[in-house]
Amino acid sequence: MSLAASPDRETGAARAALAARFERLPLSRWHVTVRVVIGVVTFFEAFDQLLIAYAMPELRQEWALSTGGATLVMTVGSVGMLLGALLSGRLADRYGRVTVIAACIGLSGLASAALAATDGPPSFMALRFVQGLAIGGEVPVAATFISEITRSLGRGRFVLLYELVFPAGLTVGALCAAWIVPALGWRWMYLLAALPGLLALLVRRTVPESPRWLADRGRMREAEETMALIERKVEAATGRPLPPVTGPAPASAGDGPVVPATPAERAATGVRGLFTGRYRRRTLVLAALWFTGYFVNYGITSWLPSIYGSRFHLSLGDALLASTVTSVAGLAGCLVAALTVDRIGRRRIFPLFLGGTAATLLVLALTGTGSTGGVLLWTSLAAVCFFGSNICLYLYTPELYPTRMRALGCATGGAVNRLGVIGGPVVVGAVYAASGLPAVFAVLAAVAAAGALAAAFFAEETRDRPLEEVSP
Repeated sequence: MSLAASPDRETGAARAALAARFERLPLSRWHVTVRVVIGVVTFFEAFDQLLIAYAMPELRQEWALSTGGATLVMTVGSVGMLLGALLSGRLADRYGRVTVIAACIGLSGLASAALAATDGPPSFMALRFVQGLAIGGEVPVAATFISEITRSLGRGRFVLLYELVFPAGLTVGALCAAWIVPALGWRWMYLLAALPGLLALLVRRTVPESPRWLADRGRMREAEETMALIERKVEAATGRPLPPVTGPAPASAGDGPVVPATPAERAATGVRGLFTGRYRRRTLVLAALWFTGYFVNYGITSWLPSIYGSRFHLSLGDALLASTVTSVAGLAGCLVAALTVDRIGRRRIFPLFLGGTAATLLVLALTGTGSTGGVLLWTSLAAVCFFGSNICLYLYTPELYPTRMRALGCATGGAVNRLGVIGGPVVVGAVYAASGLPAVFAVLAAVAAAGALAAAFFAEETRDRPLEEVSP
């Protein structure tokens, strides 16, 4: 069972043995504990990410921001997240998943504390950029890590139940903001968001590095020791011996034959590797899904509080509360996705959810923009769909790349995500000012439909297949 006997990481023998050992591990309290620790970190990163939308009505008044100024303040953090995602992928593939996760949460906490003390747009935007670097870096690397410690059977449900912490963080952030911002002001929200920076120490003390990453970096002794530690913890958690190590399970029925990797694919690495052989199509499909899903998501959620206030003349508290209803609906959609993704399959769930998004937003554009209730109903139904689709990307993306460039692939998806996050609010603001609210939702419906078509024609199935089989 020793991994040290295979010194050449390019042969794949050690990595195959390691994968087989992961495949025989039953899900246990150890998996749940690690999922909770990393999940708490991701929860607070999500909490931090959406605060700007709920602080914006007060910021516009306090600093007399124009629509253009408000858009700039809102999107500068997303620019940081884009760069943070690109940087973190390379760092995580080089220095380790857990090291990068801990560094990002510490930096995010420090930036949040400093944001509470800012006195104007320039310093606020600079700190939002730094905070964005940290949030954009942590989220895709955490998704990579959780996928690497999970066996193939039931991986969708396990990973997405972890990923639920992100929309849960968005929802709790919305609920807190709906009460704290009107009562105490926006600065108190950022002070609250600074406290989780201390979790960086907890991550370093309790979460082991990914054995798959250690083996891929040629650190065979550390990979063996870490894998043995995990096996002991799982045995202690389950109270019984582990089953014997066997070969990888065959692909699920209906997934098609396993296509052997070409020499170029086996050597693929770095940014060029993302566009080599089978990985080129995967990268392009993922880019379409990340962009369209988050373009719609943030095009809606970032502007809803302001739309409720300016179009329907709701008070600040009522506007934030109505926006929170949509976030809660999105959380419900994520739960539906988590419970069904292993049954429906990856390649079907994206067209289903994005198609539902397009349909509901088109109905809203045609019939529902004349009242608060219509906007609330149809954006909430759309949120069920686009939140459900977007959360599945954190499962699907790590499955489509090998360990040597898995974090980079996830980070690239996160960077394209940021393009959608930036583009959505900018386009919505421009269309809203020029053509009105129905045109906004018609444009968003068209973007969602484009994502649904890309998935329907070009996505591939990964359900219940070992990572090493999907991505050699």
